[in-house]
Amino acid sequence: MDDFIKKGYEEGWIKPLEDAFINNPPTEEIHKGEITYYIKEEAEPYTKYKVGDIVYVDRYTYSNKKEGNNHLFVIVRTNLVVDIEYFGMLISSRIEKLKYKDNILLKRDQKNNLDKDSIVKTDYVYEIKDKDIRCKIGEVDKEKIDLYIKMRLDKK
Repeated sequence: MDDFIKKGYEEGWIKPLEDAFINNPPTEEIHKGEITYYIKEEAEPYTKYKVGDIVYVDRYTYSNKKEGNNHLFVIVRTNLVVDIEYFGMLISSRIEKLKYKDNILLKRDQKNNLDKDSIVKTDYVYEIKDKDIRCKIGEVDKEKIDLYIKMRLDKK
């Protein structure tokens, strides 16, 4: 297991996917939980995602069997040992939350394919199953992923 992920489990900042939506409801984002807001010609379903991919997580089921909504995540680690599983940080269009120290600006560009400047929330890393990913929206450079990971590791 990757040291970053191992440390995350030990310190409790690796969370199940459904926890991402408790404090970050998609209804408060500009896409309001609708994939059509972000889908562009470049979005395409993949069978394998890589670190740096921005993905749209489709539906998932809470432990109480209630259906969850959609959201964007950036993949920061992969785990292909047993199940196809990814670890991602939540992307939010709520730019006003940039004031919080764990949030990093992600400026809109052609590579990331975002509709507007957004933030990456580095406070938690979420486990994402392959079956929950609808499509790839865009990607970010390795240097940005390294920064997100450093921000997470440096958090006290």
